[in-house]
Amino acid sequence: MATRINLFEKGQKAIKALNGLNMYLAKSSVEKQLCNLIDFRVSQINGCAYCLDMHSKDLRAAGETEQRLYMLDAWREAGPLYSERERAALAWAEAVTILKDKNVPDEIYDEARRQFSEEELIELTMTAIGTGIYNRINIAFKMPAGDYQPGQWEVHAN
Repeated sequence: MATRINLFEKGQKAIKALNGLNMYLAKSSVEKQLCNLIDFRVSQINGCAYCLDMHSKDLRAAGETEQRLYMLDAWREAGPLYSERERAALAWAEAVTILKDKNVPDEIYDEARRQFSEEELIELTMTAIGTGIYNRINIAFKMPAGDYQPGQWEVHAN
């Protein structure tokens, strides 16, 4: 599969526009490992090979287990493998990403609010949306997967 456009080479203005979101998310009060798990799950839903490669490597480098990565697509059936907080975040991220019937169900919101503050829920929403943006860019321009190095695109908050 040949890359159509390398956004990192040709799209510096677009990348600069996204950097504001990246800086905001780098300062998130939500645990970094949980945000990375959300990034991975959203990338699974959207089928972005580049992002799956990236987030799986970053998660492993941060100590995530292989079992949790393999089971993520079936997290609802995985029992106690994921905490209640993680399960609420995963349900929220899926609902925001898929928008089944153009809706995020009240019961998913209510559970997310039991686990997260309003600010944290906004940050989780922006994490899912931000990942979706990159998924769509990488899929549209056919960014090749496999060469990513852990931490390669990490943004550090000032």
